[in-house]
Amino acid sequence: MLSRQDSDMLGVIAGCLVGVFLGTVSGLVPGIHSNTIAGFLAGVSGPLLILFGVEGLAAAIVATMVTHTFLDAVPSTFLGVPDPDTVLAVLPAHRLCLAGHGEEAIRTSAIGSASGFILCLPLFILFMILLPPLQEYIDWGIGLVILLAAGLLIVYSRSPGWSLAVFAVSGVLGVFSLGYAHFSFGMFGIGEVLLPLLTGLFGVPVLLSSMKSSLPLPTQNFSGLLIPRNDILANGLRGAVAGAVVGWLPGFSSGTANALLAVRRSSDFESMDARGYLVATSAANTANAVLGIAALYAIGRMRSGAMAALGAMDLPSLSLMILIAAVAATIAYLLTIFFSRFAPLVMRLNQPLLAKIVLVFLIVMSFAFCGPFGLFILLAATLIGVIPGLVNVPRIFCMGAIMLPVMLLTLDLIRL
Repeated sequence: MLSRQDSDMLGVIAGCLVGVFLGTVSGLVPGIHSNTIAGFLAGVSGPLLILFGVEGLAAAIVATMVTHTFLDAVPSTFLGVPDPDTVLAVLPAHRLCLAGHGEEAIRTSAIGSASGFILCLPLFILFMILLPPLQEYIDWGIGLVILLAAGLLIVYSRSPGWSLAVFAVSGVLGVFSLGYAHFSFGMFGIGEVLLPLLTGLFGVPVLLSSMKSSLPLPTQNFSGLLIPRNDILANGLRGAVAGAVVGWLPGFSSGTANALLAVRRSSDFESMDARGYLVATSAANTANAVLGIAALYAIGRMRSGAMAALGAMDLPSLSLMILIAAVAATIAYLLTIFFSRFAPLVMRLNQPLLAKIVLVFLIVMSFAFCGPFGLFILLAATLIGVIPGLVNVPRIFCMGAIMLPVMLLTLDLIRL
């Protein structure tokens, strides 16, 4: 008969494997976020606690969150459909795929996520020791930081007038969407309003373009990574720092970190170093998730739906959670490399037909999770999302949908 300790360990292992599986599903299927899976796990926590125990359920939540940050690069690259955390990484990743480097784009993203996880661990310890006493001052300055970042993005753009217009209009839609998020009531309760909002701003315009395109797609080739190791390290560190910072600060997301990483490049966003930016944004995405754990344990801040689900439980030891995150990251890296090999197969499919199927799927998902309000936000966001292509400005300025509400909220100018 198993001892209590052995039973708890088996529960942790089983929970970790379940989390990796669920994170893989949420990463590969467009429109499903890790927060959705975390909400599902919290909703069925009763039977899961009996099966896995508290530590096993916590392991499943953490493993889901970390695994998702690796695997979400696959639909972003192949289909150009964003996850709320990777909206800006979609643009260079999908561009590489359309140039015949889809497998390389996904492998580059996987390396970025892995480097982000490793490089953020020292910051994890440093933040937990130094930042809690300074949290009051940090909270006060967040809005000013976002205001500065948004200003730099617009000033460095090649068309400041149109860039400001897109930023402002998408920002107003973001304020409206988040302010009335309680109307996004779908089949599973209150839905994640960022799903239709960011899908409309970033995903649907790409799908509509794919549906109209009649150009032959290039053959997918992979002969190794075309980014030097020094660039991987430099961009990985840059992304890890950005992701760690927004992982700690309230109101920020990985999408905000990605926007900050692009501040000095917004004027040439479409032609910038796609590989380096992919490493940086992937590192930021994973580091953001890991530092969310630090914020929960150090100051009780729940930075995501996954952390909210974890915070509702008796918290296991921090060292165990970091170990689970490391195991999940290792498995997720290998799975991402495996799925990258399907690039030639995916690109041989009928792309206009595939785009139509994905578009219908995203519409159904928006309705299922957010109801009629979700469809309204999806339509409004799509109308705004097509504007950058018409006026020839980078779609990065649609990030106003996230940056403006957070800025106004932290400056205490609105209440959501």
